[in-house]
Amino acid sequence: MSTEIQLSWEEPGTGERREPRLSVPITFGREFAKMPTELGGQRVSRMLLNNHEISRYHALIETENNQVIIIDQNSANGISINGQRQTRCVLNSGDTLQIGPYVITISFQTVTFQGITQASQTSPPTNIPVNTPAVSIIPFNPQTNLPDPSLSPLRPVTPLGSNFPPAIFQQQSVPVQALHATGFPVDECDYLAVGAGLGSFVWVDLLRISGVRADKIVALGLEGEPYARYKRLCQNSQIPLHERLRSNSDSCPDNIWGWPSYALREAWHDLLKGKFTNGLQYLWQVFAEPAFAETYTPRSGNVFDSIDREAKRIGWDKIYRYGRVRAIRKTDDGRYCVAYSREGKGNYAFFVTKYLHLATGYPAIQFLPDLQAYREKYHDFKSVVNAYENHDHVYQQLERQGGTVLIRGRGIVASRVIQRIFEARQRNREITVLHLMRSPKPEGNKFDKAQRAVKNHYELQPFNWPKACWGGDLREMLEKGNVEERQNMLKVWGGTTTADRLDWQHISERGLKEAWYQICFGSVKEVERDAQNRTVTHIQEINGGQMTLAADFIIDATGLDAKAQASPLLDDLVKHYDLPLNNFGRLSVTNNFELTQMRNGKGQLYTAGAIVFGNFYAAVDSFLGLQYAALCSVDSLAIAKAPGLQRLNLWNSSKQWFNWVLNQSP
Repeated sequence: MSTEIQLSWEEPGTGERREPRLSVPITFGREFAKMPTELGGQRVSRMLLNNHEISRYHALIETENNQVIIIDQNSANGISINGQRQTRCVLNSGDTLQIGPYVITISFQTVTFQGITQASQTSPPTNIPVNTPAVSIIPFNPQTNLPDPSLSPLRPVTPLGSNFPPAIFQQQSVPVQALHATGFPVDECDYLAVGAGLGSFVWVDLLRISGVRADKIVALGLEGEPYARYKRLCQNSQIPLHERLRSNSDSCPDNIWGWPSYALREAWHDLLKGKFTNGLQYLWQVFAEPAFAETYTPRSGNVFDSIDREAKRIGWDKIYRYGRVRAIRKTDDGRYCVAYSREGKGNYAFFVTKYLHLATGYPAIQFLPDLQAYREKYHDFKSVVNAYENHDHVYQQLERQGGTVLIRGRGIVASRVIQRIFEARQRNREITVLHLMRSPKPEGNKFDKAQRAVKNHYELQPFNWPKACWGGDLREMLEKGNVEERQNMLKVWGGTTTADRLDWQHISERGLKEAWYQICFGSVKEVERDAQNRTVTHIQEINGGQMTLAADFIIDATGLDAKAQASPLLDDLVKHYDLPLNNFGRLSVTNNFELTQMRNGKGQLYTAGAIVFGNFYAAVDSFLGLQYAALCSVDSLAIAKAPGLQRLNLWNSSKQWFNWVLNQSP
């Protein structure tokens, strides 16, 4: 029996809680390559600690004579157990290990088997993430596709009293004949995409390019425009059509080949209009980024226009069907049944398909628990808002009356909100911004020799991930790593970041200099409302002191939630088929993005997007990540000789590219 240990600590730079559960032996160090992968024939759990005080291979935890011991590996700064410097020490449950700035609590229990005492920890159920924090969420309304704070996050797929999906959906395998016996319409198709968002669109686009006819494909979702929710979230978080996304020039959802890129298209457009300076600037940015020029990113409006063009070319209007998917089940003939609601009350139907694709996107928005408690107590949805909700009233009131805004979170959305407030200050100078961060950020995340820059406690990064995550050595490293190694790498590569944009940096620097923008640090104890109907935030400062911040508005910019349990559809699927989740609470899939536990005869189910983060590929919810997932899954379908599908070789790909250039149907 292997020994498992629960490690718990808060990241020194960010205050983020980490609680990995690892199997012994465990190594600690600053570089993966310097730590052993095996010891005594056992696979090693390598824990990466990203700090200059940590040696490349710092310490080892292993078992010896039925005891758990830690051994210093001749590190520069040593280790301490319960405050005492040690080089070799027996560990007990509850001990505190200090390595550099990391203060780690160690937990395990002692279990006796046949007279042998071993340190052990009961393994968690396979479908429950081991480090899921307790957070509040704002679900998307399944009818309107809009963020709806009035909904319970744990709503069932089938409400009590509903007769749909029918009782046969309690079975592991649904008889197709029984579906017809229900009296509800039953349609069939070869390929079915659930979600009908950007992930579905990219997959469908590649199917069409690979030879599949439009009448063989169906995409079920709530909105006909595949970018509808994404566009709405961008606009709510203050990225209008003329502003630029955080996306690469050749990351084109409308063009699987990536050429001509957005920069080339935008440059050509401006050159034709006589805007030579702008056109040449875009070309220079792509050529010199990021060393000598700011990274090029496309305007959101241009991206949506290009998707509209491609949607028309591939016949998206014939593929898309309105449908709120209620549940997914295997059928008794090696296919899948999707139960969904159509437009109109009580209008239900089924789709039966052989090849199913899940790209449901983010099912909810993260919302800080103290702000959720405030809303529940005061029923105030105007003063306390999430950045992904429609909150234009905040900026309208600020422009009219002035006021104070408290911002929580320090990622790209927080940066964009500050820019929007800066624009409001051009109309009304009586606006101030309080930016509350949990802890200072003295230095950026570091991996090997690369390190992110930090300015004014913002960690700067052109994109969410280094470019090597998409197709370089970091992608290969992630694919080869075990579960713990992947989790560690994703933590180090990721983190809350904002784009390395000079205009945003200048705004924050100017705000600090002019004192209308202030940065504060601490943990929130409570948020309440005062007699003037202003929000009052009580804070425990990092030095132990107390602080109170009063503001007219609080904007939560902490992000989105894609855990399976936040989606009624995915939660039902996971529980019904006992599907495993990874350490991030997302679906566990293979390298080709197949959910193999759902394999049904020759029927196959593939996935894409944020719902599969934490597996073998990092940037799953980027445009390029969606395209990579589509390529992997469609290649697998071609190997399986899926009907109507031709693998893209040099001839087919070239022909289809020319069809794209000429805007002709595939």
